[in-house]
Amino acid sequence: MNGTNVLGEFLRARRALVRPEDAGIRGGGLRRVPGLRREEVAMLAGISADYYLRLEQGRDRNPSMQVLEALADVLGLDADATAHLVGLAQARPSRAHPQGSGAERGRSVRASRAVPPDVLQLMEGWPDNPAYVEDRFTDVLASNALARALSPNHAPGSNILRAVLLDEAERELRRDWKELTEAGIAALRANVGPDVDDPRLVELVGELSVRSDHFRRLWGRHEVHPKQSRILRLRHPKVGDFELQATKLGIVGADGLTLKVFHAAPGSRDAELLAILGSLTASDTAPDHAAPDRPGPGSGSGSGSGSGDHRPADER
Repeated sequence: MNGTNVLGEFLRARRALVRPEDAGIRGGGLRRVPGLRREEVAMLAGISADYYLRLEQGRDRNPSMQVLEALADVLGLDADATAHLVGLAQARPSRAHPQGSGAERGRSVRASRAVPPDVLQLMEGWPDNPAYVEDRFTDVLASNALARALSPNHAPGSNILRAVLLDEAERELRRDWKELTEAGIAALRANVGPDVDDPRLVELVGELSVRSDHFRRLWGRHEVHPKQSRILRLRHPKVGDFELQATKLGIVGADGLTLKVFHAAPGSRDAELLAILGSLTASDTAPDHAAPDRPGPGSGSGSGSGSGDHRPADER
């Protein structure tokens, strides 16, 4: 990642995903790179090839909204990706204001770590609904007992994306692992926007890029999709296969924090299995609000720094 040219990196990655025939370009001779050439993007967007080159190289950082909309159309961006493109173009380079940027990041980190007490109380009052709080990097900051029964990687101190990608047990839990990881990586990209030099993001992306070919390939595509509520298809070792609705709720006044709540339709088989899971772990009712000093769940299950290699076989 290069925090000084996030716009150029995004444009390069997204034009590589556009097939020339989909953009109305036929033939074109031998192509040494995938997707569209720079001059083709420029032609289709109605701008000069030299100007587009300056945008990709980071030598021009002030494209007009008209230019951005034209580029979004050529690159086939949806509304979320277009908004991301506009945000990248409007962001100031981090090196231009190093002190201000660092101060802003520091305030953001401090704000993101504070889970409001009423949210903690709310989660503890949901004995039948797994719930946890995560920040924009998918670090878990708080969870209730049933969430930890659903997965030990819901414990504070874990990182959800890291666990899903590197913990084999977590992968087995997720029946829709491929779709889930694709959505999670695209959501991480949307969450951080132009702030790609945030130390926590650099640390997370660095580790996942080294340990997971799957992550590295998807991160390089620069797909952008904010995290949405979805159906989770699970295969739990204690209760078997069932499905839960995962609902995302933004926490007002807590910058970047999200409350994730899992639930099933009342009276359904899924609700029955969730209740059985709750009864099997009813003795585990101690609150777990603060991240432990040692590595989080599963220091031996892919979430911590245990000595074992717990990556899926195809990620090693």
